[in-house]
Amino acid sequence: MKEILSRLPLREPTFFILLSLASGPRHGYAMMKAVESLSEERVKLSTGTLYGAIKRLLDDGWIFRVEDPLPNGTDRERKAYALTELGRRVLDAEVARLKKLVKAAQIRTVEESS
Repeated sequence: MKEILSRLPLREPTFFILLSLASGPRHGYAMMKAVESLSEERVKLSTGTLYGAIKRLLDDGWIFRVEDPLPNGTDRERKAYALTELGRRVLDAEVARLKKLVKAAQIRTVEESS
C-alpha cells in the first residue's frame, strides 16, 4: 500500500485514463473519447500523449494488453487495454484521496458559513 500511496496524487490525464478502463477493456480511440467525456471535455488527449501514457502504464504494471473485444471490420488488429489488479488499487486509492479532499472542503465551507 505504501508503494501505491507514494505514486499519488495522479496527474489528471492518468486518473481519467485509469477511470476509463474501470468498466472494462477499451482500445485507444475509445479511451480518448471516454477521457474527454469523463472530464467534461477538460482533458483532450492527443494520440501521442495517450500512447505515451499507455506505454508508461504498461511499464508500471497498472494496465495490460488484451484482445480487443469488439470487431473493427478490418484486417488490422486493434490493441485494447485493461486495468491490472495493481492499476485498480491505484485508481481506488486516488478516488479515496479525492473523497477526503472533498470532505475536508465541505467541512471547511460549512464552518465558514456558520
